[in-house]
Amino acid sequence: MLDLASLRPARGSRRKPLRKGRGIGSGLGKTAGRGQKGQKSRSGGGVRPGFEGGQMPLARRMPKRGFRNPFRREFAIVNVSQLNRFPDGTVITPDLLREAGLVKEPGPVKILGGGELKRSITVKVEAVSKGAADKIAAAGGKVEVEATC
Repeated sequence: MLDLASLRPARGSRRKPLRKGRGIGSGLGKTAGRGQKGQKSRSGGGVRPGFEGGQMPLARRMPKRGFRNPFRREFAIVNVSQLNRFPDGTVITPDLLREAGLVKEPGPVKILGGGELKRSITVKVEAVSKGAADKIAAAGGKVEVEATC
């Protein structure tokens, strides 16, 4: 009978680990497979990641372009058409959008004006585009922008 207690690895598939530096008879004694001299034979020796033996490294050979703003704010995006799933009078908050699965990642949420809105709702999020605010107001809803960051 085959059960978890009787499972065994296939014969020869499990090998004992090589024990380096354990005497000349092991084949990996004395220098422990590192060779005689040089940078890679030393304790703590070796080169840093990206080092190409003194050649100009790839990261420095490639052209650099643009600017990366360290203060950029990434918003989770929700279109107004996605808000039609909520009933009239609902107060839309980032937590409600996360529970509904419209927003996956943590952080600020921005409502964009894609699609049509057929519900009268109140939206309380960190940012709303002008087009989205107009569509929410036209449907009889309200927009409240919360400053969290």
